[in-house]
Amino acid sequence: MIFRRLLLAATALATFSAGAAVFVVAVAFALYALAEPRLGRAGAAAAVAAAAAGLIVILGFFVAWMGRRKRPKTLLGLSGGALKRAFEFVKQNPIVAASAAIGAGVMAVRNPKYLGEVLRAFLDGQSSSK
Repeated sequence: MIFRRLLLAATALATFSAGAAVFVVAVAFALYALAEPRLGRAGAAAAVAAAAAGLIVILGFFVAWMGRRKRPKTLLGLSGGALKRAFEFVKQNPIVAASAAIGAGVMAVRNPKYLGEVLRAFLDGQSSSK
């Protein structure tokens, strides 16, 4: 069940990426075809390159602006104390944390019901302590 959802998500992501690539190429070709009669071949190619560079700059500014926004203090509904303790544990014991993550991943692949029960117990414990 979970593997099927992951596979469908990966397929959707690949389809979206391919569609976006086709869209970008089509827009670039349309811009080239629009500019070529007025500017010539070299000028039209330069116009397409300038448009791509302008888009990259605009997206760069947008990403930088998104990075400066204040982030919520809690992540995934977890309290700050539990999250701090988890990050401290990972910082102090990276090998143990990595091996636990690998073990949890293997367990989740072999029997996804266990992962659901653990997450449900953890989230129920968080909501009752508030």
